[in-house]
Amino acid sequence: MKVLLSELDTVTSNIKSFEQKMSATFQKTRETELLKSLPGVAEILSVVIAVEVGSVERFPSAEKLAAYSGTTPRVHSSGGKTRYGRLRPDTNRYLKWAFIEAANVVCLHHRRRPNLHVSRLYSRIRSRRGSYVAIGAVARHLAEATYWILSKNEPYKEPREKLSKERKTMKTSAVGQRKSKRDDPMSPSRLGT
Repeated sequence: MKVLLSELDTVTSNIKSFEQKMSATFQKTRETELLKSLPGVAEILSVVIAVEVGSVERFPSAEKLAAYSGTTPRVHSSGGKTRYGRLRPDTNRYLKWAFIEAANVVCLHHRRRPNLHVSRLYSRIRSRRGSYVAIGAVARHLAEATYWILSKNEPYKEPREKLSKERKTMKTSAVGQRKSKRDDPMSPSRLGT
């Protein structure tokens, strides 16, 4: 047991040494600092993503960057039915690896930070489709967020939540009630009473 623990200490110190050398080698840029704001992305992944994406202007949309990075599934359509397959293999493998690694970090820590959008996304999809599909969905979200981060030159922001179904129905029913009273031909205000 002591031998294994000493080996673990040696490996840990080697990893720290390599990380220090890598951070000394890589120049800090505005892009890498912005990419570090993404959930699951630290120094090494931010450098990989920045180098592999290059100029974000070459992508017309966030969906195109996600497709280039390999975080979109294959689509099989026939006879009016659509089936989504595995993630595409014929893409930039380094970029795909970086986004999948960041998604794995989110997956490992989703219980520690359950209020993050990516944690809720992972939990929601994992409950319906499984962990691998959920990791792919988080990777796609991170790829699309990368496009917006680099094109707007702003750090990652949590997406605004859509209105819940209850709030939507309350708003539409309130609007419908106001409209129906006003347009009702038998309402007291319309009858002059």
